[in-house]
Amino acid sequence: MATGQSQRSIFILVGPPGAGKGTVSPAIVDELAVPQLSTGDMLRAAITAGTETGRKAEELMSQGKLVPDEIVIGIIEDRMKEKDCDRGCILDGFPRTLTQACALEEMLAKTDDRVSRVVEFCVPDSVLTDRICGRWIHKASGRSYHTRHNPPRSYDGTSDPTPENMLDDETNEALYQRPDDTKDALPKRLEAYHNETEPILEHFASADAKVVCQLDCNRPIPDVKKDAVDIVCQLRSFMGDAAA
Repeated sequence: MATGQSQRSIFILVGPPGAGKGTVSPAIVDELAVPQLSTGDMLRAAITAGTETGRKAEELMSQGKLVPDEIVIGIIEDRMKEKDCDRGCILDGFPRTLTQACALEEMLAKTDDRVSRVVEFCVPDSVLTDRICGRWIHKASGRSYHTRHNPPRSYDGTSDPTPENMLDDETNEALYQRPDDTKDALPKRLEAYHNETEPILEHFASADAKVVCQLDCNRPIPDVKKDAVDIVCQLRSFMGDAAA
């Protein structure tokens, strides 16, 4: 593993619900050629694999309890030991709080790694209601669609969206809507994001202003994806192409 300066590209994607992480992140994944790690997916995989941390998580979840940060960090640490993370990874959905961000940094320091870039997906709160309420997701991959702005090929827009006419472009499997992707739930989700997640941006920037960058996601998707790829290219140049 890397020693001294990090040789792995560790990306963190940060943004409010509906900012476009699920739509834009595949472009970053393709450019970096590293896996995107979702804490929810990793928890399920650890439980299925029967790892020690997975068993602890399953026990807590079966009791209706939240999985504590130390277990989530342990699952991330185990996952990052796998071969496909040798060049780095993209963290989506973690960290969500300042406490989690500090725990992540402590974990990365064990292998002389550090966060390479924190990408803030910026969208005004006023725009997010429309995005959220029209969003449909492919469960297995996390690919995100929208009834108006990014519809799947199966949806012609002339009828109400349903699992029968909202199908993933690649697998033709039914898409679904998250139960909290509603106009009523959004204000609380945005409040939690502003109060709990946004402080991690200042935390990382205070250590190194170059680490945090903003991505204006209130624009056409192709433009946002192009700028996302540019961010990756800038990182490679900054790191002397160590991630390539």
